[in-house]
Amino acid sequence: MGSVSPSPAGLRRRGGDRSGTSRPEPCNFSTVPATNSTPSASNKTALRPLLVTSAALLSLSLAAAPAFAFADASPSPTPSASTSPSATPPANMSTVGGEQLGKAGTQVNLGTGAPVLPKDISARSWIVSDAESGEVLAAHNAHWRLPPASTLKMLFADTLLPMFPGTMEHKVLPSDLAGIGAGSSMVGIKENETYTVHDLWLGVFLRSGNDAVHVLSAMNDGVNKTVNDMQAHAEELQALDTQVASPDGYDAKGQVSSAYDLTLFARSGLQKADFREYASTVSAKFPGETTTDKKGKTTRGSFEIQNTNRLLTGDSDISQYPGIAGVKNGNTTNAGATFTGVAERDGKVLLVTVMNPEKDEHNEVYKEAAALLDWGFQAAGKVEPVGELVPPQGVDTSAQPGANATTPGTDTTSAKPVAASTEANGGSSGVGIALAVAGGLLVLIAAGSFLVNRRWPLPDLMRRRR
Repeated sequence: MGSVSPSPAGLRRRGGDRSGTSRPEPCNFSTVPATNSTPSASNKTALRPLLVTSAALLSLSLAAAPAFAFADASPSPTPSASTSPSATPPANMSTVGGEQLGKAGTQVNLGTGAPVLPKDISARSWIVSDAESGEVLAAHNAHWRLPPASTLKMLFADTLLPMFPGTMEHKVLPSDLAGIGAGSSMVGIKENETYTVHDLWLGVFLRSGNDAVHVLSAMNDGVNKTVNDMQAHAEELQALDTQVASPDGYDAKGQVSSAYDLTLFARSGLQKADFREYASTVSAKFPGETTTDKKGKTTRGSFEIQNTNRLLTGDSDISQYPGIAGVKNGNTTNAGATFTGVAERDGKVLLVTVMNPEKDEHNEVYKEAAALLDWGFQAAGKVEPVGELVPPQGVDTSAQPGANATTPGTDTTSAKPVAASTEANGGSSGVGIALAVAGGLLVLIAAGSFLVNRRWPLPDLMRRRR
């Protein structure tokens, strides 16, 4: 894959990245119970083959718009001082997921034959976990409350994706775009133009577009309500380090999350087929502005947008990571660079979150994430977990290994994976990166009914073929 033009090394600006209706699905894996004890080796999940879900990789071209993030003009009430990020990791942090995760510094339990951790990881906080069993393989200040930047958009998406069908159309009002902060990343939404919800989510995931976040928030009765919805969902996910003040991760007073919580958001979002589709899309056609010629004929063009996740697209100094399937990156003045990614290798699916590397080098957050993923794939089965990713409150975790646990209203028809370079979304073409495609029809759920009887951990995770 050809490289894309990098941003100047060391550049950081306030608030920005540099860089269909959701439906519940059956879980084919056993779960780790939500306790504070470290899971034993006997609780490890026996992996089963993952079905492959559909998505189209579209032709690559870097959109010209820079990526930043917006601040809400009317943020939620000021969080308490306890939610403010600290200069150094607190001696005692949250123990959600296990006592060892509450300790400062690097936590790892190396077994016989396990590789040592990479020596050049400079991030203030990071975590590597098994996306399916929930086992945390290693972590560093996992519960340190830090500014999340646009990785918080994972929570935004997981909260709002079920609210509107992808085919729904919305004409953008001037008020929808009011209050977007200076320096925000923009996908290029225009007033008085009509967009589908599918278009808007492409703008959120690929270009980290805060104009798209703002429009979707307006459709959800406003930014304040969206912030409150996100906060409630974070608490439901047991992401208790998180305080939401803006829906897109723009630097805002008291807004914090943690590597642990961001991983929970990714794991929850990846339960949704459309979340997986958007997070793994490399590039797409986005609707442009309607123009009228001298004869009164109106036309509306389009332009290409590219995902700013460099492990997904590659760049001048970093290759596309084998097996990568998303998830989200971010960069703000306060947060530095942040990234959560999911990748598969040899039947193992890992999640990694990296927050604010101290090394101020180009694409450093991706390089450190790739190094941790490499370590995780080599260390799997050779380390004793230091904790676990807890399931949401009230979620049924009774499914046994090998049990095809179903969710009411879900068609569990399986489909045979097929390697494909498809055409989708108005004829946009693939880029030679084959994705496996699964059929499998799923019944739509009512808006807002996410997390009902959903089972954990991951259902059919999208995986790209190497």
